[in-house]
Amino acid sequence: MSTKTYAGIPQKYAALETSKIVLIPVPYDGTSTWQKGADKGPGAFLHASENMELYDIETETEVYKQGIYLSEPITENASPEAMVEAVHKKTKDYILRNKFVTVFGGEHSISIGTIRAFNECFDDLTVLHIDAHADLRKEYEGSTCNHACAVYEASQMTNLVQLGIRSMDVAETTVMDREKTWFAHEMATDEYWMDNVIEALGENVFITFDLDAFDPSILPSTGTPEPGGLFFYETMEFLKQVFAERNVVGFDIVELCPNPAEKSSDFLAAKLYYKMLSYKFEGTEGEDDYESNFTDSKKGISKFNDNEDED
Repeated sequence: MSTKTYAGIPQKYAALETSKIVLIPVPYDGTSTWQKGADKGPGAFLHASENMELYDIETETEVYKQGIYLSEPITENASPEAMVEAVHKKTKDYILRNKFVTVFGGEHSISIGTIRAFNECFDDLTVLHIDAHADLRKEYEGSTCNHACAVYEASQMTNLVQLGIRSMDVAETTVMDREKTWFAHEMATDEYWMDNVIEALGENVFITFDLDAFDPSILPSTGTPEPGGLFFYETMEFLKQVFAERNVVGFDIVELCPNPAEKSSDFLAAKLYYKMLSYKFEGTEGEDDYESNFTDSKKGISKFNDNEDED
């Protein structure tokens, strides 16, 4: 087992047994169709995290002290389907240990596995999909586990709410729920979009965040950049509101395609991850409060046996 820790935090905050948070890297890039390199995303994200200050000024917290366990990466790449199943299994294993599970990809196909695991473990799940692309194809290039299909299953099995969309195929309009979709061009002139999106969310929310949701002027290093995206402070304002008003049960971040000559994207991804954790655990006073809230939201948690397997 590696002794490397998330962001270089001390080992006492990085042990599986005592950590509230688990981070699973998935360096997978098997189905991307334009720029390759998302498999290098987790490594670039972790390197940037090691160079990030761990005191969050806004929340006045040091969330790493809640404990962040860095899992061994999922390296299954025999097929997209095998990768999705590996992600599904490991994610579910950690959820059933009462961990707040986070996943960093890799391209967006990994989210098929994460969403499947969370939907099996939490009642009435809403998937909040923040992305430039709709990702609603049922199948693409011969696979249902393609990055272009990342939230198709979620659209059929969960309450899917989509945000920031500005690129899609006409066929996806037949799948998309227009009442639960916020297009980027509409958000640009709608001062109430944040409140309206949150109103569409159920109580238990899983966030899948594709980094190409950001405008390429602030995050160019992604596989399929699209103009007209989100900016940093509006995104943080929205996320803070979601974490405050709903029970966010976990999240994944995908599609960092690092460029050796452009490190700001890596650092933005690192900051986004840490800000999301800071919002989740802001105001948490002691382990019991968090454990009670987290466990109560699960589907029949008592029927599951504790999983003893460790990395």
